Formats: sequence, C-alpha cells, structure tokens
Amino acid sequence: MIVHTSAIVLKSFPYGDSSLIARCFSKDKGKISLIVKGARSKKSSKASHFEPLSHIDVVYNYKPNRELQILSKVSFINYWSNILNDLRRVTISMAILELTEKTLSYEDPNPALYKVLEEVLTTFNYGIVSSNLLFWFYECALLSNLGFKPNLEDNNLPGLILPNLNEGINSRKILSSLLSERLDNLPSDLITAKDNIIISKYLWSLLCYHFDGLHKVKFIDVTKEILL
Repeated sequence: MIVHTSAIVLKSFPYGDSSLIARCFSKDKGKISLIVKGARSKKSSKASHFEPLSHIDVVYNYKPNRELQILSKVSFINYWSNILNDLRRVTISMAILELTEKTLSYEDPNPALYKVLEEVLTTFNYGIVSSNLLFWFYECALLSNLGFKPNLEDNNLPGLILPNLNEGINSRKILSSLLSERLDNLPSDLITAKDNIIISKYLWSLLCYHFDGLHKVKFIDVTKEILL
C-alpha cells in the first residue's frame, strides 16, 4: 500500500554504507521509521530533508509488520529557519522532539497531537509566545492526547508526590489555561519564579510517572536550565 503523508523528522542516523534511517512523526501513521536508501551518497540530496525539525511530505510503500518502511519520495513542506538560527530555540525544540519520540508508540496515528506539534513549532519559530509557556503547553498536550490528562483537583497517584500548586501565586491558573489545548488561550499572568519551578516539576513528574525512559532525554536538563 502506498502511503502519502506529511511528517516531522524527530531523529535520523546512518544505516549501512550510504543510507540512513529517519524516525518521523507522521500525520496519518503516527511514529514511523523510514529507510532512505543512498541518502548519504554524494549524488543524493535527500539527507538534508531528514535533519531533525524538518517538516516534510513523504511517499513510501507501507508493508504491515515491517519495522522499517522504504521511502519512495520526499519534499519539503516547511523549514523552521528561525528556530535553527537560535541556540536557545534549537535546544528547547530538540527536547520537544525527543519527548515526542520517546512517548509515542509506532504506527499509532494521533493527528490531534501532530497538529499541536506543528502549531507549537510554527509559533516557536516566530517567537510570539514565551518559551516556558510553549514548552509546558506541549507537555500538557502530550499527556492529554496520550490518555493522561492531568486532573488539577486530584493529585492522588500511587507512589507519586506532586508539587502543591497552591504554593505558586498563579500556578493553578496557568496550568488550567495550558490544559485548554488552545494556543490562543495561553495565560498572560506574570509567571513568578515560584510558578516556574512548580509548573516545571509538576509536568515533568507526571511525564516520568506515565512514560519510561525519559531520564535519557539528552536535551531536557539543558532545557530546564534555560527555562528557569
């Protein structure tokens, strides 16, 4: 079956002498792994399409029960150049991609989350919303779209102690706005230093509780420092 879908590249790495494997979040198939044959040869221009943060249109021959799908065609849809020219934005965006890659299951379509990722990266590219709010917004979207939407009125999860949201002046209100899943509804309240610490710890604690392996996210420690 021929699949034609848009996708966002999460990561890529060499495969064999001249090919590469690209792990992507696709609109129609969810997380997929593509073999890009000959991408690393001198005559090929395909490798540039599979850098992390590339927004691409792909065609491949889908075969069930095969872990790696073979790419047929690729073209650019968008390139978030402002992100790539800013070290702060690159670091935070790479953390977002790593979180996505480690929390999604293969071939489990989630078009709603895909749309959120597109919107977050596009908004981040133009720098019209604070980095903290966008990162938290995406963390909330991950939890909500993967079945673990936070309940701000119930912190009783076995074996998990969450921060007290009442200790931050605006923490509960900010989180409530973030969970509305609307970028145009992001809070305008002042984020105090205490709010920053509480919200960051609250969301990261929930992600680590529900998903294994997040301690291996390379960019998360640097991102936490940037957002403080």
